[in-house]
Amino acid sequence: MVFIDIQHREVTLKLVYYGPALSGKTTNLQQLHGMIGEGTGTRLMTLNTRDDRTLFFDLLPLQMTTAGGLSIKIKLFTVPGQVYHAATRRIVLQGADGVVFVADSRISETRANNESFADLRQNLADNAIAFEDIAVVIQFNKRDLPGIRTDEEITRIAAKGSEPVYSAVAIDGVGVADTFEGLASSTWTKLDRRYELDRRFGVSHEQFMDRLRALVRPGGP
Repeated sequence: MVFIDIQHREVTLKLVYYGPALSGKTTNLQQLHGMIGEGTGTRLMTLNTRDDRTLFFDLLPLQMTTAGGLSIKIKLFTVPGQVYHAATRRIVLQGADGVVFVADSRISETRANNESFADLRQNLADNAIAFEDIAVVIQFNKRDLPGIRTDEEITRIAAKGSEPVYSAVAIDGVGVADTFEGLASSTWTKLDRRYELDRRFGVSHEQFMDRLRALVRPGGP
């Protein structure tokens, strides 16, 4: 879970992009890195598997304007989606503070989505992370393809659960920033309730999100 260094006034968050193979997890991170990486000097690092990729990159500490200053580092990871990479997914989920579940919007991928979501819940349990204790958002990606669930269907699916739901065409960058900001917001809210980050460090949810948006959307909304 979150790493808090009180002496050095540093907080490190770990966010993971999870979902079935080829749903767009890697594309989300590549798009985010394009938005953020050049401005912070971060590198996008890849661990190649036989037929998929696990990507991760660190956002350099975001210095919050507070009395004494607070550095916030956000580490972003993807996981390989194939069934036989279950052990890798379980390891990557260790210590996660938030998860984006990237679903494929095509109706033909319903079973793969459901199996991957069940896999997520099982791997969280195996890591002793209660599902209700971690921030989770859902992204329905590939909204530009034929044979997808309608917007009305996505709305009905969203109404059945408590997780925020976003639509995306990650390959074009559509919905990528919204999903990331939504996860960051949910993650900070949950962590603040548990660790009183605002009281201890003087950084409110609004301050955190304002700084994050300035990083992701330097040119404005």
